[in-house]
Amino acid sequence: MKKILLFFLLIGLISCEGPEPRKPVKVNSGSFFKESVERNKKLLAYEEQLIQDIIQKDSLHTYQSTPDGSWYYYDLKNEVATYTPQTDDLVRFTYMLTTLNNDTIYNEEEIGFQSYKVDKQELFPGLRNSLKLLKESEKATFLFPSSLGYGYLGDKNKIDVNVPLKATVTIITIEPKKNNNSE
Repeated sequence: MKKILLFFLLIGLISCEGPEPRKPVKVNSGSFFKESVERNKKLLAYEEQLIQDIIQKDSLHTYQSTPDGSWYYYDLKNEVATYTPQTDDLVRFTYMLTTLNNDTIYNEEEIGFQSYKVDKQELFPGLRNSLKLLKESEKATFLFPSSLGYGYLGDKNKIDVNVPLKATVTIITIEPKKNNNSE
């Protein structure tokens, strides 16, 4: 009887070691991500070169660069207005999208008038940033690399994967955010 009890006690102590963690079967080196980063850098450099070629060939317009990596020129500039849209302002605008070769993707009639609460609604990155640069009654044409457009997903309709875009944007009105502290 003592031998059986000692046997079970010994088995109990041996089984209390705790679980051993499993070793990974395959170790990822991160090479997929490194390759993806390199591929995206090359794509961006290529698209920026396309845009620079367009700018150099266009002697009619004076282009300005933006901090986020797009370029634009004014079709219609408002020399009187000074206010640009700020967070929570309501902006009413129209725009059209073309390829860099001026093939129409969406015209203004297809898109229609848009109302946008600045920084509170979803727009593609280039358009979201562009609206903050224009004043009321201004119209400008922007050139976006695909990373500021619809990127590697496209819009799942007319814009394919990694398509750089040209957008002509017209701000109709800017309604500044109402300040609730004045009540």
